[in-house]
Amino acid sequence: MLEYTVHQGVGKEYVVFLHGIGGTSKIFCKQLETFKKYYNVVTIHLPGHGKSPGVESYDEPFTIDLIVREVVEVLDEIKIERAHFIGISLGSVVIHHLMQQAPERVKSAVLGGCITRFTLFSNTLLHIGHAVKKLIPFMWLYKLFAYVMMPKSNHSISRKLFIREAKRMKRQDFLAWYRLTPYIKATYICVQERAAHIPKLYISGKEDHLFVDSLDEDTKGDPSAVKVFLEDCGHVCNVEKPSEFNRLALDFIYNNQNLPLRKVQ
Repeated sequence: MLEYTVHQGVGKEYVVFLHGIGGTSKIFCKQLETFKKYYNVVTIHLPGHGKSPGVESYDEPFTIDLIVREVVEVLDEIKIERAHFIGISLGSVVIHHLMQQAPERVKSAVLGGCITRFTLFSNTLLHIGHAVKKLIPFMWLYKLFAYVMMPKSNHSISRKLFIREAKRMKRQDFLAWYRLTPYIKATYICVQERAAHIPKLYISGKEDHLFVDSLDEDTKGDPSAVKVFLEDCGHVCNVEKPSEFNRLALDFIYNNQNLPLRKVQ
């Protein structure tokens, strides 16, 4: 089972945090104490991160379907029927796929630095990475993408945090996650159909140049989606603008915590 921690807070509602590739729950260090004042918080380390099983421990191909099943297994273990989810970067990708595969488990979703698809430029970078990934240390590749995604001086704290945490990851785990990048678009393709009833808050930095424009375009048809783009902020918006992120996310979850379960037809 995935490594998880239940941070006992206030009330009966649960908020589940999911980090991005190479990150750990430390990426939410500026959220945990604030959210515990209002909710019980669950942090989960995705496969290949923290003390969770490495990708080679599974007896089946490593896919996004598998990742979602592992997250649902944690919910079952804790006996959580429905929860509010908060994801950052590829954590938001997992939540998108969860909303397609098991929408009945998601009460609301806050998606920070969300990725719905890769642009021509980012796809080109990924293809270059695929071509050289066996020839260079994976941390070189990770650092390259970290600087491309978070190039400005005001992104330096989040960039350093991601690079520091990624150093603890095994090469085979990183490369397994990297091989999932071509399937990112599929994690969103049916969200508006399968999860139209789930309230979604998208928080992105206006300087999240690889993803913010495609996110804005792709989510236009979703009436249950609210979007906020933060000034002077890049990809890891919960680290760069923690006060704004916390206020927006808490208000959103509070306003949607009493919604009844609606089954998808």
